[in-house]
Amino acid sequence: MTAAAPLLDADSPSLAVIGVAGRYPGARDVDAFWENLTKGVESVTRFPGGPSAPEYVPAAGVLEGADAFDAAFFGYSPREALILDPQQRLFLTCAWEALEDAGYDARSCAGAVGVYAGSSQTDYLDTLTAHRDRLGPVSEWQLRLATGIDFLTSRVAHRLGLTGPAVTVQTACSTSLVAIHVAAQALLSGECDLALAGGACVHVPVRLPEYTEGGVIAPDGHCRAFDARAQGTVAGNGVGVVVLKRLVDALEDGDHIRAVLRGTAVNNDGMDKVGFTAPGVAGQAEVIRAAHLVAGVEPDSIGYVETHGTGTPLGDPVELAALTEAFRRGTDRRGFCRIGSVKTNIGHTDAAAGVTGFIKAVLAVQHGLIPPSLHCTSPNPQIPWADGPFVVNTEPYPWRPDGPRRAGVSSFGIGGTNAHVILEEPPARPAAPAAPGHHLLVLSARTASELDRGAARLAEHLRRRTGEEEDDARDLADTAWTLQAGRRAFGFRRFVVAADRGEAIEALTADDVAGPAPVGGERPVVFVFPGQGGQHVGMGRELYESDPVFRGEVDACCARLTPLLGLDLRTVLYPVGERQTAAATASLRDMGVAQPAVFVVEYALARTWQRRGVSPSAVAGHSLGAIAAACVAGVLGLSDALRLVAGRGRLLQSLPAGAMLAVPLAEHEVTGLLGGGLELAAVNGPGQCVLSGPQKSVDALFARLTADGVDARRLSIAAAAHSALVEPVLAPFAALVADLESKAPSLPWVGDSTGEWVPMDRAPGADFWSAHMRRAVRFGDTLTTLFADPDRILLEVGPGHTLTTLARRHPARTDRHLVLPSLPHRSDGQSAVRTSLAAAGRLWAAGVDLDWARLHAGRRCRTALPTYPFSPQRYSPLAADGPAPAVTARPAPGAQEPARAADVEEQLARIFGQLLGLEEVAVQDDFFELGGDSLIAVQLVSAVRAAFGVRVTAKQVFTAATPRRLALVVGDAQRV
Repeated sequence: MTAAAPLLDADSPSLAVIGVAGRYPGARDVDAFWENLTKGVESVTRFPGGPSAPEYVPAAGVLEGADAFDAAFFGYSPREALILDPQQRLFLTCAWEALEDAGYDARSCAGAVGVYAGSSQTDYLDTLTAHRDRLGPVSEWQLRLATGIDFLTSRVAHRLGLTGPAVTVQTACSTSLVAIHVAAQALLSGECDLALAGGACVHVPVRLPEYTEGGVIAPDGHCRAFDARAQGTVAGNGVGVVVLKRLVDALEDGDHIRAVLRGTAVNNDGMDKVGFTAPGVAGQAEVIRAAHLVAGVEPDSIGYVETHGTGTPLGDPVELAALTEAFRRGTDRRGFCRIGSVKTNIGHTDAAAGVTGFIKAVLAVQHGLIPPSLHCTSPNPQIPWADGPFVVNTEPYPWRPDGPRRAGVSSFGIGGTNAHVILEEPPARPAAPAAPGHHLLVLSARTASELDRGAARLAEHLRRRTGEEEDDARDLADTAWTLQAGRRAFGFRRFVVAADRGEAIEALTADDVAGPAPVGGERPVVFVFPGQGGQHVGMGRELYESDPVFRGEVDACCARLTPLLGLDLRTVLYPVGERQTAAATASLRDMGVAQPAVFVVEYALARTWQRRGVSPSAVAGHSLGAIAAACVAGVLGLSDALRLVAGRGRLLQSLPAGAMLAVPLAEHEVTGLLGGGLELAAVNGPGQCVLSGPQKSVDALFARLTADGVDARRLSIAAAAHSALVEPVLAPFAALVADLESKAPSLPWVGDSTGEWVPMDRAPGADFWSAHMRRAVRFGDTLTTLFADPDRILLEVGPGHTLTTLARRHPARTDRHLVLPSLPHRSDGQSAVRTSLAAAGRLWAAGVDLDWARLHAGRRCRTALPTYPFSPQRYSPLAADGPAPAVTARPAPGAQEPARAADVEEQLARIFGQLLGLEEVAVQDDFFELGGDSLIAVQLVSAVRAAFGVRVTAKQVFTAATPRRLALVVGDAQRV
C-alpha cells in the first residue's frame, strides 16, 4: 500500500473486493497462481504431437485434478458427482473457497448473497452419452440438468443456501468480467449485500484446439501478446470467483479488502466493425472511457492495464488502438502505463478469462507488483508504441506511484460484448487498538484427517506470516475472529488458546494424543457455583480489564453493594498498589466482605457466559454458591440476592471464631472423628468430606490427622458453617429472607442440601434458606443427580476449580461428561482470560454454539486464511487415471411373491446404492440424506415396481425414506 492510498469516503459508490478463489493451470489456488505469475511461469502443457493429427495444436493450459471433487462435502451422491459437469463442480468449490477467503460462512452472512457467473460450453455431455453403460440408471433430463450451463449459479445458490439473485451470464470470452459488472450493479442497487462473481472453463477430457490458418490459435502453442511474432492464443482452462461488497459496508464490518472496484462498464460493438467475430476499436474505446467516467478517475492515474491480450495479429492492434483512443481523451503522456496479458501464462480461459485477468490485477494493486507478461521480446510494429501511453511489462515491476495504485481490466467477447473495470489499491487499514493477551483459534472439519490437514495448513500460514505483519497481536486477534465468525462449524473440532503466533504454531503442530471426536449435537450445560474458600485478591482481574460484559456486571453489583458494605468492593477485588492490596487481603478475611466478593464474581461470570451464548440448562451451587444459582434461576432478583449475601456474610462474621477442615475420608469414616463440637458440614463425594466446628477442635483434629498421614486441608473461612455454631444467627437470617421477594425457579436447580431437584412449583422461603445454612452440604449427591444425564457439561462459575476437581473425581462421572473451570486457581499462575477462553473452546468443541462477538472487545477485523482442506476424489466415466466408477445396472425384476422383511430391506438397500452410486447402504440410512432428490426418487419408484411387482408412490418414498421403512410399505402392498 502506498503512502498516498486514501481513506475513501464511506459514502462512495465504490465496491470492495474481499475474497478471491481460483483453479488455474499449474496452480491449485490463487496463492500458487500469483507465485507463478510473479515468477513469469508459462503453465501450458505440451502434448505429444504427430502427423496423424496435424490440424490440432498439441498444447493447452490444463487443470490438475480437473475431474476431482469432494462430493460428500457438498452432499452429492457418487452418481450425481459423476454426471455433474466438472466446471460446475469446481465453480461450486471455488465459490465456497472465495467466501472463506473473504472471512464468511454462507449460512451466517447477513443480508442477501447473490451469484453472477457464466461457464463455457463443453463436450462433457457428449462424453457421458458415449459412456452411458458406465453411468447406471440416469435419465436424459438428469444429464442435461447436470451439464447445462444455465444452472451454474443456481446450483451454487442451492448448495450454499444463498437467497440473493442467481444470474447466469453468457457473453462468450467476456462472460466473467460482464458477470462482475452485473454483480456490481446489483450491489449498488441494493439487490444483494454480498456478491459472488466469476466464471469457469473446464474441459474434461482435455480438448486440443484445432488450428486453422488465420484463426485465433497459435500454431506453436505460445501466446505472444503484443509481440511481432504473435500468431494467436492458446487454449486454457480455469475457474475464478471473487467476492464483492459495498465499500462502506466492508469498511464498517472490518473486512479484509484486497482492492477497491471503482467502476465498471459494459457495451457492444454493434455493427461498427468488419464482422460479427471481429473486434471493434470504437466499441472498446467507448467502454474503457465509460469505465473511467464511472470510476471518476483520469487516465493518467492508471498505472497498469490487464488487457484482453489474445496475441492475434488482428486483435492486439485493435485493442491498443482502442486503449490509446480512450486514454488520449484525458492525457497526452507517453509510456507511463504498463500493460500485460495473463493469457501468455495460462492460455485463453474463455468464459473465465475476464475474472482471471481481474484476479491478476487485484493481486497486483494489493501487493504493489506488476507481474511480467511473457513472450514479448520485439513489440508488434503495427502498434505505434513511441507515441502511445503504453509499454508492455516484461519484467516484475515494483509498483510505487505517487498516488494510489490503479489498474484497468479489459475483456472482449466474440460477438462484440465489451467490458472494462477500474481497480484501486485497498484503503489504508484503519488504526485499531492493540490486541494483546490470549486468543481462541477454532478449527473444524467433516473428518479427523481433514481437521489435521486444516491445522497443519493454518500453522504453515502463521509461520509464513511471521515477520510479515508488524502487529503480531492484532494479526492473531484477526485470525481468531475470522476462524470463529467466518467458518462453518463441522463435527470434528479442535481449538488453541495462544498469546502469539509462535505459541499458536506450536499448539497446532502438536500431536493430539486423544484424537478428535465428532460432535453429536449441542449438549446441556449446567452452571455450578462454588462456595467460599477460593476467593483471593484479583480473582478475574484480567477478565475485568478485557471483557466489557464482565466488567459491566461487576461494576453494577459493586455499585449496589456500596451502601450495604460501606465500601467499594472493587478496591478489594482489584486493588491498585501495595497498600491497597494489603488492605484488600485483610478485608477478604471478613466474611461480610468475602462472601459478597465471591457472589459478585460468580454472578458476573454467569452473565458473561450467558452473553457469550451459553444458556444453562440447570444450575447448582455449593453452600454460598447456592445464592448465585438461585439468582440465575430467577428465584431471587439481583438486588435481593445482593442483600441476602451481604446479610449472610455479616451474620456469619458476627459468630465466635470457628473453622472448617476438608478431609479425604468417606462419610462413615469421619463419624468417629466427631466430638468436641465438630460436625459433618459437607459430603462432596466418596472420600471427600468437610468437618466444621470450634477453632480449637478443628486445630486438634488437623494435628491428629496430619500425624496419621491424612492429607487434611484447612478451608479459607473464619466460621464454622453448616454446624450448630450458626444457630444463633438463623432467626435474624430468616427475617432477612422473609423481607425478600422470592419466586419459583425458572430453571431446573439441584439443591445442595439434599442433592435433589428443587421443586419448580413454589418459591423457596425462609425455612429453605435457614435449613440450607444449617444443614450439611450434600454436593456428592448433587453430582450424582447431575451426572445421571450422560451428555451434561458442568461449568464451574466462580474462582478456582474446587468443584471441577470434585466432579472429575466423582464415580458417577463418565468419560463423556465434560467438567470445566471458568477461572484459574490463584496458585495456577495462569491468566483468567486464558482459562476462560479455554473453557469457551472446550464448550464449542463439545457442540455448544457461542456468540463469538462477545469474546472480542472493540473493532473486529477479518483476514485471509487457508480455506477448507477438501478431500476430492476422481469422478469420470473415463479410465484415464484408474478404473471407471463401478456402477451396477438397474436391478432385475425379482419374484412377485411376498419376500421376508429382511430380504426386502437388503434388496432395497442395494437399489438405493445402485441409484446413488454407493457401495454400501445400511437399512436405516435415509435416501435423501445420502444425496437422493425428487428426480432420483421417481427412478426409485420404478425400480421398486420392477423388483417387487408393486406400486409405490413418490410421496411414500418421501415419508418412508429408509430401506427399513420402505420395506414395510412394500410388504403392505404385496399383501393387498
